[in-house]
Amino acid sequence: MSRRVRLASVNVNGIRAAVRKGMLEWLDAADVDILTLQEVRATRDELLAALPGWQIENDEAVAKGRAGVAVAARVGALDTRRGLGDDEGPDATGRWIEADYDIDGQAITVVSAYVPTGEADTPRQEAKWVFLDAMERRLGELSGAPFAVITGDLNVGHRELDIRNWRGNVKKSGFLPRERAYFDRWLGEADAEITGVDGSVGRGLGWVDIGRAAAGEVDGPYSWWTMRGRAFDNDTGWRIDYQLATPPLAAIASDYHVVRAPSWDTRWSDHAPVVADYHFGR
Repeated sequence: MSRRVRLASVNVNGIRAAVRKGMLEWLDAADVDILTLQEVRATRDELLAALPGWQIENDEAVAKGRAGVAVAARVGALDTRRGLGDDEGPDATGRWIEADYDIDGQAITVVSAYVPTGEADTPRQEAKWVFLDAMERRLGELSGAPFAVITGDLNVGHRELDIRNWRGNVKKSGFLPRERAYFDRWLGEADAEITGVDGSVGRGLGWVDIGRAAAGEVDGPYSWWTMRGRAFDNDTGWRIDYQLATPPLAAIASDYHVVRAPSWDTRWSDHAPVVADYHFGR
């Protein structure tokens, strides 16, 4: 008999604000087993108070009120690792946490990641390159694990399908060819020579984009909309929130969906949760 594990990931844009706006009501109804959070912007004590009853592992940003990632689960983690090492670059605290769980004797590594936003041709973009390089090294190491999943706000739209207004963003951080080439390698055939959209050549790592695999070759489904104008109402969004799984984990995934709020005024974050079920013991 298989066991379903429902995994949800969301950039909460401040956990305390999200709770005030109705996040817990959604969470109570969503039947989530493991919840990954980005842009928590809270201390550990504040996070525990916001999510009573959950077992929480978190990594706070050094700068107060910035970034912050966490993994919350109904059971405690076997082990936790924070950060990507000394070479992950400046402004990297509160952006990467790994938690290992036992699912009926199967070990699964769950990552909550918050990639820096960046800004083209500025030091902020240089910091993003450093972080993405460190992330690529870690994905290479984790790719050998049977069950591992990278979740979070990765702040890159991989393909033209992932941004409604992609033509207007080709020179902006979040859709730069060099950024997208990282995803070409991460999602490319394992150990194959992959030519990225920017012309670079590298080794494929074999990860599976659960969202794209589920949706197929369609626009979106988007997971983030700017608060400005009528972007949400017009569905002028970006798909920048991901669940990237190792092939064995992707093989037992189902029911991926983006939890888009019914209206602009019912949103509790500018991001929507991305949710998938994983069926262990099939």
